Amino acid sequence: MSLTVTLASGSASRRALLTAAGVAAEAVAPNVDEESYRTAMRADGMSVRDQAMQLAEMKAVRVSQARPGLVIGGDQMLALGEEAFDKPRDLTEAKSHLTRLSGKSHTLETAIVVCEEGRPVWRHLARPKLTMRPLSPEFIDDYTARCGPALLSTVGAYQLEGLGAQLFARIEGDYFSILGLPLLPLLDYLRIRKVLPQ
Repeated sequence: MSLTVTLASGSASRRALLTAAGVAAEAVAPNVDEESYRTAMRADGMSVRDQAMQLAEMKAVRVSQARPGLVIGGDQMLALGEEAFDKPRDLTEAKSHLTRLSGKSHTLETAIVVCEEGRPVWRHLARPKLTMRPLSPEFIDDYTARCGPALLSTVGAYQLEGLGAQLFARIEGDYFSILGLPLLPLLDYLRIRKVLPQ
């Protein structure tokens, strides 16, 4: 019998990527207090990439303890140098984030962990690098007004698949990883586990 696949995430974009790639996965919210964990990890001086990996694993383990088969947990954090950016709380903070990222390069620490029977069995970290062009205050005002509250659901206040493409001068890395799921290595692993045909 084929292994079931569960996505330990409330992310609509991660689920859409899996579905579009032909992976049948039920999405289950992991109910992890991410903000408290992030605060504790930062107080301990943990790197942004390790924070992303820890949160991805925590989500996958939590759901995997209650569900059979393979459980995929993911997390993405934006690093400007060693500083982590979280999702903006409101449009004012979104403008502030865009102003600080304007004309600079940042990394999206995109972690994915697969668990089985409550234990991690596979991990992957992708690190796409994105360089924003210099943004004028007028552009930022217009952009945030046009995108609205959708910006609050993403780190960096952008969605590359939409108007967010206008923010960038250069992108280095995998498109799927930028959207929050390193899809190609995950599909390879699912083929190894015979969830998908070779």
